[in-house]
Amino acid sequence: MRFIKWMVGMCLVASSASWAQEATIRKNLEERLPQIQKIDEINKTQVNGVFEVRVNGTEILYTDSEANYLFQGSLIDLRQRRNLTDERIEKLTAVSFDDLPLKDSVVVVRGNGKRKVAVFADPNCGFCKRFERDLEKVGDLTVYTFLYPILGADSTEKSKNVWCAKDKAKAWQGLMLKGQAAAAAPAGCDSSAVLRNVELGRKLKITGTPTLVFADGMRVPGAINTAQIEKMLSDVK
Repeated sequence: MRFIKWMVGMCLVASSASWAQEATIRKNLEERLPQIQKIDEINKTQVNGVFEVRVNGTEILYTDSEANYLFQGSLIDLRQRRNLTDERIEKLTAVSFDDLPLKDSVVVVRGNGKRKVAVFADPNCGFCKRFERDLEKVGDLTVYTFLYPILGADSTEKSKNVWCAKDKAKAWQGLMLKGQAAAAAPAGCDSSAVLRNVELGRKLKITGTPTLVFADGMRVPGAINTAQIEKMLSDVK
């Protein structure tokens, strides 16, 4: 019983010390860097004396135990050849695939469609068009494209036209692969899904297109080639 009480006491002491350390770092950073409006979280890293500071949801900074110095960049584990910063950001930016409103996406199925990927794309995005060409070479895949018009008013109009087409998938592929504009949306067509996609993208802090979300939640910004797509799909557990 005495040992258990001692262990509990030691845990409380450690917890109190950790809290005091975090409070010191937070206080000093807020005084020295008032432009940081909100510090989300402070954690110890695997490196003695170095602490991770998370701000703006997914931005990672590093500091010492008294916030006298600030480090910005990647923390690399040289023994295991791992980028610890990238791994941390990947976890922070992961998206629950099951929570995506797939009903608001344009669906294209290739082969048996057993593999899945979601894509946020703007109809005026050149990289999105290149990505669509690479996607054509990937089999047994279901692609859920969330029309995400962020490049201008024309993007919004084109997205609504695609959404209101009788065959959304054909209209989207025709536009992106062949440059064939979809017919104007008929009066009364409910294109509110496009607006919901914009709201969803902002909530997920998607700032560029294309942005990919794989079935395991991994988010990949930017166009990747066929080989990279295949690798990402094979890595999904």
